[in-house]
Amino acid sequence: MEFTFSLQKLAAYQPRQTQKSKATYETGLALLESGGYASKGEEGWDTMEKLTLAALDQGNLEVADKCIQLLADKFPDSPRVDVLTGIRLEASEPPETVLRYYDDLLEADSTNAAVWRRKAHVLRHSGKIERAVEELSAMLDTFYTEIDGWLELADIYASCHQHTYALQALSHALLLSPQNPAYFLQYAETAYLAEDVPLALKTFLQTVDMTDDDDGDLAPSDSIPIGITLRAWYGVKLCTRKFITEPRSASHSASQTAAPNTSNVSLLDDLSTERLRTAYLNLKSESPPAGEADLIAALATLVK
Repeated sequence: MEFTFSLQKLAAYQPRQTQKSKATYETGLALLESGGYASKGEEGWDTMEKLTLAALDQGNLEVADKCIQLLADKFPDSPRVDVLTGIRLEASEPPETVLRYYDDLLEADSTNAAVWRRKAHVLRHSGKIERAVEELSAMLDTFYTEIDGWLELADIYASCHQHTYALQALSHALLLSPQNPAYFLQYAETAYLAEDVPLALKTFLQTVDMTDDDDGDLAPSDSIPIGITLRAWYGVKLCTRKFITEPRSASHSASQTAAPNTSNVSLLDDLSTERLRTAYLNLKSESPPAGEADLIAALATLVK
């Protein structure tokens, strides 16, 4: 596994008791018990790293400890093993103990962005939101290109309903990865929550442009919106409804994004309605609700 990418995955780790995690645990455990990992080279050691996380997901600290010890013996002074050890401590030790461990690592090597993010993670889940923001901000001052750091900072702000600050953090992610439609969708949804409807509509439409299959066999009007494209069209519909039902408040834009004229709003509203009805029919195999409010409510359960 590529070194930097692996550290980024460890930095973003969250416990997940999923079927995939269970399968990873069962496959890795068989390899651990047979000793077969040692003969597989890098692939075998990558499996032990994945087994460590899967064991933590499944609550088996003993297996996680065995894996970490094997990895530490094979790769002494490895930043990846350091972060794995920290994640293991998070599973059983009080936050103060884990934070001291991460502080010691950062004192020895302040360039390990993954440790910095884990520290912010612990602070956040300990309810120390301001300190988590301070840590992430300090990290991003040093490691500006850490996109996941900007996304986590935006998520913290959004969870505190500070959507303007979340937009500022997300804007850096857009600059660093201008081809990723998921970031544009997140930015658009955050702009909508920040009540900057013109900015939200503009960015939802950008997301549609980035994800509609213009090069496919079907014309965009004949395609079936799914995934990110469906969520973007749903966002367009929410925005056009705002412009139609609350024109004065919806036209206000903190970003000074120009609001569309009435005729364009009407056209976009009709188009988004058609796109959503097509998606609903395909996903539910039944006729979509006829009313505007009912259609929006029905789609809300499908775009999550």
